[in-house]
Amino acid sequence: MKNIDTSAFLPISREDMKERGIEQFDFIYISGDAYVDHPSFGHAIITRILDHMGYKVGIIPQPDWRKKESFMILGKPKYAFLVSSGNMDSMVNHYTSSKKRRKEDLYSPGGKTGARPDRAVIVYCNKLREAYKDVPIIIGGVEASLRRFAHYDYWDDRVRRSILLDSRADLLIYGMGERPIRQIAEALSSGIDIKYVNYVDGTAYVTNSTAGLKDAVFIESYEEVAADKKKYAKAFLKQSREQDYHTGRIVVQPHGDRFLVQNPPAKPLDQYEMDDVYSLPYARDYHPIYINQGGIPALQEVKFSITSHRGCYGGCSFCALNFHQGRVIQSRSHESIIEEAKLMTEDPEFKGYIHDVGGPTANFRHAACKKQEKYGVCTDRQCMFPTPCKNLIVDHSDYIELLRKLRHLPKVKKVFIRSGIRYDYVIQDKRDDFIIELCKHHVSGQLKVAPEHVSEKVLKLMGKPSKKVYDRFKEKYFETNRKIRKEQYLVPYLMSAHPGSDLKAAIELAEYVRDMGYNPEQIQDFYPTPGSLSTTMYYIELDPRTMERIYVPKSPTEKAMQKALIQYRNPKNYDLVYKALSIANRTDLIGFGSKCLIKPKNKKTINKAANGKKARRKN
Repeated sequence: MKNIDTSAFLPISREDMKERGIEQFDFIYISGDAYVDHPSFGHAIITRILDHMGYKVGIIPQPDWRKKESFMILGKPKYAFLVSSGNMDSMVNHYTSSKKRRKEDLYSPGGKTGARPDRAVIVYCNKLREAYKDVPIIIGGVEASLRRFAHYDYWDDRVRRSILLDSRADLLIYGMGERPIRQIAEALSSGIDIKYVNYVDGTAYVTNSTAGLKDAVFIESYEEVAADKKKYAKAFLKQSREQDYHTGRIVVQPHGDRFLVQNPPAKPLDQYEMDDVYSLPYARDYHPIYINQGGIPALQEVKFSITSHRGCYGGCSFCALNFHQGRVIQSRSHESIIEEAKLMTEDPEFKGYIHDVGGPTANFRHAACKKQEKYGVCTDRQCMFPTPCKNLIVDHSDYIELLRKLRHLPKVKKVFIRSGIRYDYVIQDKRDDFIIELCKHHVSGQLKVAPEHVSEKVLKLMGKPSKKVYDRFKEKYFETNRKIRKEQYLVPYLMSAHPGSDLKAAIELAEYVRDMGYNPEQIQDFYPTPGSLSTTMYYIELDPRTMERIYVPKSPTEKAMQKALIQYRNPKNYDLVYKALSIANRTDLIGFGSKCLIKPKNKKTINKAANGKKARRKN
């Protein structure tokens, strides 16, 4: 059993308040996650920053949303309640892409479900209004951030209003909240009423009047985007263009007779500020109250991993990072990262293995180009897609140096890289230093990368490089392993049922899986979550950039067939694969030949498959 001093954590009870001589908190943080004081958890970072600033901060993790008394256990805060659903959107946390209830919640004690409600931010805020009508409420985290505008909601299958209106919160912090929370705290503690704290970059609020707003971009109203899919597309593109701190302007979206106002994005943290955030005195563990409940499983995924940077300019359509962390890379110094690694090695549970060193994309450690540092990201093109920009700086030297320093630390046996490697960036590197170092020292028998698909039309909509690019990387990877005399494998992440993927594209992917001799165990079925370009495609069935119509698989049966095709070797998927091949007129893939995906059911099917193959040859 763990022996952890509760004084290493921030207060969560009246007993804690009494022991520390606290009569009233300045801020109380309501979290949909269990309390884990580790910098991989948003509630830990925000509360530690406020605590470091000298504010008295309490945490109520996973309150019983059915009882207002659960929200009153720490009393009334002096300045505000801070509310987040946790590290994930509560609907994604609760439901699979097929809208089935998940059997686990890794952010709850023992992995048990049921500790938070659906749409946690809205439920928590309304319960707080019931308990305390006059206390300011500030919402943040992924759920609030990605639902700040009117947005398509997959679970309701309709467009919902901004979460600010449904939650009745006073202020919303979007993106990474360290800089905004400092400014807000200073404003509130200086006596400014929350309704006048409407000037902080990285925040959004609701107002009755837009008088006085300068250089604001007005986008289509909630009522318009809910009624007209083409207007939804226009609104999404306008929002997307204003998400860079250099060039972003105020964005206004009417909701009835009120207005949702998004201030420009907050300036990303510089290296000194990033280092400061990660140097705070985190306990780096879950609170002792969870010991007898089996702990918090999500911690095990990150406890011995290191966040080296934030942001990503990869531009994948299905990723919402543009709306949350942004495209600008924010890196920590080597000294900061090494100091965290040294702390890690002192943990009694550390076995000598650092599980990961990276961020959204492991091998992005600096700005994409010099122009980006001075003028911000381009609004009219991506850095990596459809081909890498001519201004892209391809340089792994800093990352290589960092990894070398880490693996030479005492008590460190191995440093793995498990967060995503951009293979298209790797093959742009004229030097082979990185891939050699990667294969020699940082792969645990197999490297996972994310080509996602092989159909060119699907890859184009995904914002992913051509299949030829992945094939080039694959050859380079295996050639490198041969040279260093290692037998290591390449495991591709694949996605089914993305917008643009019809049965023909799904079968093309299945044939690729067949030819590479790989049996994928886990497939990501496309999940339309708020804030991504792909979700917009899913909803409007158009590419909002060109307004061209695209095919979108939406029926549960077709989505199941597309997923089953990639895992055609699994006997449980036989009927779905058979049905898909029959519908697509690809019965030539049913038979006993080396190119067939499944065997026939009976003699009649064998003849049908043979006739289908002859017909295809004639055509």
